[in-house]
Amino acid sequence: MSDDFHLEPLPADAETGELLEAPGPMEARPPESQFCVFRSGRERFCLPVLDVEEVLDWPLVTKLPLSPAYLQGIFNLRGVIVPLIDIAITEGRRPGLLPKHVVVASLQGESHQEDVRIGIAADEVIGTYSVKNEDFLEQAPENVPHCTGMLRHDDRLALVINLRRLLEVFPGPSI
Repeated sequence: MSDDFHLEPLPADAETGELLEAPGPMEARPPESQFCVFRSGRERFCLPVLDVEEVLDWPLVTKLPLSPAYLQGIFNLRGVIVPLIDIAITEGRRPGLLPKHVVVASLQGESHQEDVRIGIAADEVIGTYSVKNEDFLEQAPENVPHCTGMLRHDDRLALVINLRRLLEVFPGPSI
């Protein structure tokens, strides 16, 4: 059992009305959240751990003809075809330089059939970290529409990816 958890008895003189009062509005985000931090190109990005299915070494990728530059192709993940995007292309990654890892993320749809998986190319997976709310900045650079904020991490900033926005900015193939 954790040493941080303590039950304290209620004061004997506490009135019932005081005990039933709501403590105030709840925060939209828990006091601490976990994020998977990775580097793609020169930038650090992160995703909430709940959005990350797994991290893979670079898979066998099938290129798609006439696809946009950011779409590296598709790969087979245990029978499921997953599109693979490289968000570092927007900052000028040199063609032919292959990242080493893929962060596989999933976005929940209205029904199970609408769930979407996407692979994001990563040059380096830095790790999974618990982050306090005060380390989360609600603003993101305006020129990065797929990010909703920034996290302070190891004296650096990591851009927080919003998967819904990412799929709007970098649409994958219709499979």
